Amino acid sequence: MFSVLPLLAGLLLVAASLTPSLVPRDWVMQGALAGVSMAAGYVATQFLLALWRTLEIPVLRGRAATIAHAVIAVPVLIVLLRCVALSSAWQDSIRSRMHIPPLDSANTTRMLVLAAGVFLSLFVLGKAVQGLFDLLRLRLARYIPATSANVLGLLLAGTFLVILTRDGVVNGAMRIADSSYVAAQHLTDPNLDPPTEPWQSGGPGSVVDWGLMGAPGRDFVLGGPRAAAIATFTGRAAKEPLRIYVGLAQDKDPEERARIALREMLRTGAFDRKTLIVASPTGTGWMDPASYDALEYMHDGDVATVAVQYSYLQSPLALIFETDAGLAQSTALMQQVYGHWRQMPPEHRPRLYLHGISLGAWSSMYAFNPFQMMDQPVAGAFWVGPPFPSTLWQQANAARQPDSLYILPRIDDDQVIRYASQYARPERSARPWGRLRILFLQHASDPIVFYTPQSLWRPPEWMREAPAPDVSPRLSFTPIVTQLQLAVDMLVSTSTPPGYGHIYDAEEYIDGWVAVTAPEGWTAGDTARLKAKCGKNGLIGCDNR
Repeated sequence: MFSVLPLLAGLLLVAASLTPSLVPRDWVMQGALAGVSMAAGYVATQFLLALWRTLEIPVLRGRAATIAHAVIAVPVLIVLLRCVALSSAWQDSIRSRMHIPPLDSANTTRMLVLAAGVFLSLFVLGKAVQGLFDLLRLRLARYIPATSANVLGLLLAGTFLVILTRDGVVNGAMRIADSSYVAAQHLTDPNLDPPTEPWQSGGPGSVVDWGLMGAPGRDFVLGGPRAAAIATFTGRAAKEPLRIYVGLAQDKDPEERARIALREMLRTGAFDRKTLIVASPTGTGWMDPASYDALEYMHDGDVATVAVQYSYLQSPLALIFETDAGLAQSTALMQQVYGHWRQMPPEHRPRLYLHGISLGAWSSMYAFNPFQMMDQPVAGAFWVGPPFPSTLWQQANAARQPDSLYILPRIDDDQVIRYASQYARPERSARPWGRLRILFLQHASDPIVFYTPQSLWRPPEWMREAPAPDVSPRLSFTPIVTQLQLAVDMLVSTSTPPGYGHIYDAEEYIDGWVAVTAPEGWTAGDTARLKAKCGKNGLIGCDNR
């Protein structure tokens, strides 16, 4: 039933899949990865053998083939057994760096059983596809030459599969995912009363519909510190921070949602604040309280933040299936806000910043137009966990100093663009900032940032560097497998503790905002006190009591 050589190639990729990557994998994800890796090795080798036969190159048969298979099988099985024995230790080499408990002893057995099940399921599916191809080519061979029948049969089978997966399976899964995320948004929650203050979005006189804001928006608007809590912390008078949020359900047109946001900003006096943040949410519309809470404490509440939702999906799904939605929405919002801002007298303008996390960072970067802003630039930008396709991030990386790391570049003299991580603060540079301050915050263990499509056939550039403290020293490159590992890493990128993977903690946001916005009268002691107040005791944001 199985071909020996493809089976051995598949087992070799299983062994490689057990090596660590950027994010720890439990037995479920590792089992699925191993099963898919085995199927990929099996299919790739079957393809090469078919090509070999098509070229009519002689092949070993009979006893010679059996001996050759045995000679190949011995080292493959030795490598496989060694990798299985070391798999838990390899995973624990990442887990220990992220302060995650080690795997239990039953992990390996469960993982191998699942891997076998995944491979067999994919094998059966592959046989069904081959059966479809054989049916088509044999029918066609009655009317056209065999070679033409083979080619046409392959094209027809491939077309059928593309239509089935794209218009059937994928679209169906997307409809289910979209409806489930819509339900999770609780668009009409009868138990949550709208705000009572006129300066709050969804409150009295607001142009934003509270019922259509969605759970992430309502949490953002109602969350965060009030003026009294800020004043208690700083010992100075404070204002009520303005949080303006427009939900995706407000209007189907991103341009109209942006116009609604601008009207709400004008209604609430957002342009009268000292600091104005144009923020782009994550795929689901979430606004990380660890970032916005801390910022409002630093600036005595004299902050207005505006955001417009563009998707209901988790960022990895939105990144694949709703790529343009976030880009279009961020651009529309930025055009509205910047257009009004630049018409204001310079002495009356707030300091304008762009901010985004994850997919929001990508869309925020897309909305940043340096040519439009060349004569009247914004004050800065703070982009966290920028996804790998981000053009501006890629361009900045390409301009890094040759002696700087790919995971933590140094651009020119650090006056305009800086990079930071949990191990490298943005203010480590001895040079002063320029007029425009741009900061990228990224973890070396974040696959959303460091996934590389070319890892299918060559090691990513960051793999050629010494591993960062949050990356396993056992990480290695294997064609095909590394691509699959990084794809799985993206799926579980938020399963890490704060400060690792795609989860950024309050202390990192605090350092970032201090560097980018330079709060007036702020000291290192203030930073230490704020870090003690935020992201502690299970809180994502700050203790705003």
